[in-house]
Amino acid sequence: MEFAAFTARADDIDAEAADLAKTALVRDLFAAAGDDLSVVARFVQGRVFPAWDSTTLDIGPSLCYEAIARAAGQNVTAAAVEDRLAEMGEIGDVAASFDFGGQRGLAAFGSGGQSNLTVEGVDEALRALAAASGSGSQDRKLDTLFGLFNRCSPAEARYLARLVLAEMRIGVGEGTVRDAIAEAFLADAADAAAVRDDDADDEQVTAARERRDTAIETVERALQVSNDYGRVAVIARDEGETGLDAVQLEVGRPVQAMLAQAGTVLDALDAWGDVAVETKFDGARVQVHYDGGSENGEGDTDVSLFSRNMEDVTDALPEVVEFVEREVDVPVILDGEVVAVDDDGSPLPFQEILRRFRRKHDVDRMRDEVTVELRAFDCLHVDGDDLLAESVTDRHDRLTDLLGETDAVSNLLLTEDAEEIEAYEAEALDAGHEGIMLKNPDAPYSPGKRGKNWLKRKPDVETLDLVVTGAEWGEGRRATFLGTFLVSARVEESEDAEFRTLGKVATGITDERLAELTERLEPDIVAESGTQVDLRPTTVFEVGYEEIQQSPTYSSGYALRFPRFVEVREDKTPETADTLERVERLAEQQ
Repeated sequence: MEFAAFTARADDIDAEAADLAKTALVRDLFAAAGDDLSVVARFVQGRVFPAWDSTTLDIGPSLCYEAIARAAGQNVTAAAVEDRLAEMGEIGDVAASFDFGGQRGLAAFGSGGQSNLTVEGVDEALRALAAASGSGSQDRKLDTLFGLFNRCSPAEARYLARLVLAEMRIGVGEGTVRDAIAEAFLADAADAAAVRDDDADDEQVTAARERRDTAIETVERALQVSNDYGRVAVIARDEGETGLDAVQLEVGRPVQAMLAQAGTVLDALDAWGDVAVETKFDGARVQVHYDGGSENGEGDTDVSLFSRNMEDVTDALPEVVEFVEREVDVPVILDGEVVAVDDDGSPLPFQEILRRFRRKHDVDRMRDEVTVELRAFDCLHVDGDDLLAESVTDRHDRLTDLLGETDAVSNLLLTEDAEEIEAYEAEALDAGHEGIMLKNPDAPYSPGKRGKNWLKRKPDVETLDLVVTGAEWGEGRRATFLGTFLVSARVEESEDAEFRTLGKVATGITDERLAELTERLEPDIVAESGTQVDLRPTTVFEVGYEEIQQSPTYSSGYALRFPRFVEVREDKTPETADTLERVERLAEQQ
């Protein structure tokens, strides 16, 4: 395909505002792409390399501006390009505004290239740019870019500049490409027309949409496991649904990570009944790929580690590589986090892992300063078996089979009891972790999706300023601390200071903070009975909670569900704390 033909179609796509019509234009582009289909499927998204490939062109804006300036003529400088960019606001329009071609000749493109740019030729040139390294590589990149721009028409220059800087800007995202692949090579043309026809029969449209959705789901699954839009487009065209169904995960080729959204324990219990609860580690997401080593057990093995953005971070984490080589003897793909730990294995703050993650230099020295360990929580592939379609619980079982004898796998709690979840969270927080994750135990692993099957526990959906009127001494290593605090609301119309209890708070407080709170509140103890103490109402806590529910347990008639300590309200006195009347209003508004 001529590059000019591609850019003309890109202009048409850019000019179309309607989503379905834009998808139809991309579909037609794919159908006409011929042997260049895989490249076109990437170019239309502004990509030179597949989504799983972390290779970059490594071309900054200044180098691009210099190449444009050289191709535009002797009187144009990179500063002039920047000035025009400030006026026009977009590099593609800037490139299109210059009159290229004045420097054509043997020097314009190496040994004298073809007169017309092709999609294949542009792709090869850009890949050569990415591969250039070492002494003089920047000059070679500049020469190549100059040669490309010098052969461009204004429209070609617009999209070449956008490709170089990964700013395609024509409104084509991954969903559009997915749908266009399905329409171009799997769906019936009549179905696509019916979906867009406002006058079509309702039953006809419904049936057409169902068939189209089935085709899209087939493409979506292949994209999830391959993470390569160009490859999937070619398979869809050449092999159809059968070929797409055969696409599998490949060890060494990362896929997008499944993501979580914020949610509450109540959300999870209402949606699923049983909830799978895991520790939420305060680390950096990592995907582990291991090929199982050589068959005879000799020689180098192949462990690759990828960040959440699919960047290769293997070299920065040698101890994780060593751990996988030591503990695993079959090909696997694992999802997890890398955490920084102290000498006894306790987690360190997230800032510590950042000192190691993606580091390219002084790795050995930093390894001595910051120890990292793998905490795996999911298993995508084991010994030839893809597990994406398996449930959370089944995948965790496979993970336990692999690494259950190590500290790399945390316990998975399966429960429908909210109090069990609260206790699990308290234990995780007490151990220094970030909190908990709530997962649908029957859910598959959906790469790149942020759906409702994984929830990051939302600790606070509302807060109240409540008076501390009692406490309990802790147990074990916390025996010398007041570890649980009874909080109360003020009765607004009482003549004397009167407070009604709402619940006990023990979550969200570190040992260090407990020591501070104990020192602060111990002088206010007015009575003790066993581990329980009564306190003078002098201190106000800001308390987060998920729900206010009626309860006979506390004197207010209400209880806070999942209360969590947020902070001491130094600016509040008991007389200005929240009232029982406000608690009642909030409960009614739920």
